[in-house]
Amino acid sequence: MASKQSTVDFVLDQLQEAGQVSAKKMFGEYGLYLLDRMFALICDDNLFVKPTPEGAELYPSAEMVPSYPGAKPCLLVPPDRWEDSEWLCNLAIATARALPPPKKRSKRA
Repeated sequence: MASKQSTVDFVLDQLQEAGQVSAKKMFGEYGLYLLDRMFALICDDNLFVKPTPEGAELYPSAEMVPSYPGAKPCLLVPPDRWEDSEWLCNLAIATARALPPPKKRSKRA
């Protein structure tokens, strides 16, 4: 089941204070980007944040669940936590900063 655009719009609205957060559609679901790093996914209207020590420190009680079958487990952020914009922004920033920068793609001839 694909995520609803209204879910993505709400999460992006809650993350406005984190900086330039964007969503890219991927196979009916969405990747969330900050600092040029994909730090979270929205799949089946659920928010999954990539696991980092910094994120685990901010959300130690997080349930670790794969965002789709075969995926690595991520922090599942339930909708009631989305309401706390400041906390959600802090989680997004801490996670994005902890992730490695994207690798430069070489140009094909």
